[in-house]
Amino acid sequence: MIETQPQRKQERALLIGLEKEGISKWDLRDSLEELRELASSAGAEVVDTVTQKLPKPTAPFYIGKGKAEQIKESFQNQRVTSVIFDNELSPAQGRNLENLLSRKVLDRTQLILDIFAQRARSREGRLQIELAQLQYLLPRLTRMWTHLSRQTGGIGTRGPGETQLEVDRRRVQERIARLERDLEAVRKHRAVQRQGRKRHQWPVAAVVGYTNAGKSTLLNLLTGAGVLAADKLFATLDPTTRNLTLPNKQRVLLTDTVGFLRKLPHTLIESFKATLEEVVEADILIHIVDLSHPRLDEHMEAVDTVIKEIGAYGKQTLIVFNKLDALPDRELAKVYREKFPGSVAISARTGEGLDDLIPALQNALGSWRLRCRYRVPQSESALLAEVHRAGHVLELRYEDEFAELVAHIPPQLEQKLAPYLQSAPGENPSPA
Repeated sequence: MIETQPQRKQERALLIGLEKEGISKWDLRDSLEELRELASSAGAEVVDTVTQKLPKPTAPFYIGKGKAEQIKESFQNQRVTSVIFDNELSPAQGRNLENLLSRKVLDRTQLILDIFAQRARSREGRLQIELAQLQYLLPRLTRMWTHLSRQTGGIGTRGPGETQLEVDRRRVQERIARLERDLEAVRKHRAVQRQGRKRHQWPVAAVVGYTNAGKSTLLNLLTGAGVLAADKLFATLDPTTRNLTLPNKQRVLLTDTVGFLRKLPHTLIESFKATLEEVVEADILIHIVDLSHPRLDEHMEAVDTVIKEIGAYGKQTLIVFNKLDALPDRELAKVYREKFPGSVAISARTGEGLDDLIPALQNALGSWRLRCRYRVPQSESALLAEVHRAGHVLELRYEDEFAELVAHIPPQLEQKLAPYLQSAPGENPSPA
C-alpha cells in the first residue's frame, strides 16, 4: 500500500485594518479588499475582517489593546492561524501582538514579500526577493533578542543574547552585501543587453500597469510570447522582452514588467531596481489599465506614483484600457477614452480593439523614427536630464559650454527643445 503525504492545512487568516485620521471608510474598505486578494494569492483562507477607528495607530499594538484582546477571544470559534494587518507594523508592535494573540502576525509588506517569494522563478527574481526580505528583517532582528539582554548596560549585561544578536546581524548584513553585489552584476548584464538593442535603434516600449491589469495577456496577444497569464495578483515577476514588427515595418521591443500596487513596499522597489530599470530605460510606456475595476482611477494614480519614484515619469505614454469584454456597459470605455485623448480600449483576452491599438502604437512610435540634432547650453541641466529620461539619446558630446546631441525626442519635449534645434527631421544630421 502506497502511503500518501498528508496535505498541509490551509492557513485561516483574519484581516485587520485601521480607519485612521484622513482615511475614509471607503478607502479602507478598498484597501482591505485588495488585502483579501493578496491573502488568497498567498494561499490563505480569509475568515473575517476587523476594523477599528482611531486617530492614529497605538505604539504598543497598532490597534487598541482592548480591541486586540477582543480579537483574541474570537479565535476559538474561527480557528484563526494568522493575523494580517493592512499596514506595516513596527518591530515592537509585531512582537507585542504575537505575545498577546499567540498567533502568527503579518503585515501587508510581509504578505507581499511572501507572494513574491512564491512566484520568483529566475535567479534574478530570487536574488531580488531575498534581498527585500533581509532588508525587512534586519531592523526587526534587533528586537528579537532583547529578551536575552538587560537594558541597563554596564557590568554583567554582556551575555549570550547580545553576542547572538551581533552574530545574526553580521550574517544578515554580509548576505545583504553579497546579494547587492550579485544584483549589481545583473544590472551590468542588462545594461550590455540594452546597448545591443540600441545599436539596432529599435524603440523599446515597456508595458506597465497595476497588478492583474492584463500586461502579460497583452504581450502574449501582440507577440505570442507564451508568458504566464493568470487571474491573480503578481502572476509574473520576471521581465520578458519580445520583438514586434508593426504593419508599417516599424520594429519595436516590448517588455513586460512586474505589476504595481498601492502601498508597494519601498524595500521591494529598491530590491527590484534591476528589473524596474527596464521601465526607466524604455523609450515609451504602454500603461495598461483594468477598465472593469471599480477603483481604476486609484490604480492609475498608484502606477504613476511608482513611475515617479523610480525616475521614469514624463515619458511618452500610450494608455490602453483593458478588459473591455468584462464591462456590462460600454459607455464607460467612451467616457475614459474622452478623458484621456489618444487612449484605446481593448480586450487582451479576446483580441477586441486590436485594430485600434496597432495604429495607436504606430502613431506613438512615429517620433522615434525621426532623429534631430540639438545644441543645448550645459546650464540647462534640468532640460538635459529630461532629455535623457524621456528621450532616446543616440549621440552626445560636450563642446565649450554646450551639449551637442542627436536624439529621438517625444512630442512633449519638441517645444522645449525648439530653440536649440540644429537640424530637423529629414535633414539627416551628421554624427556629432
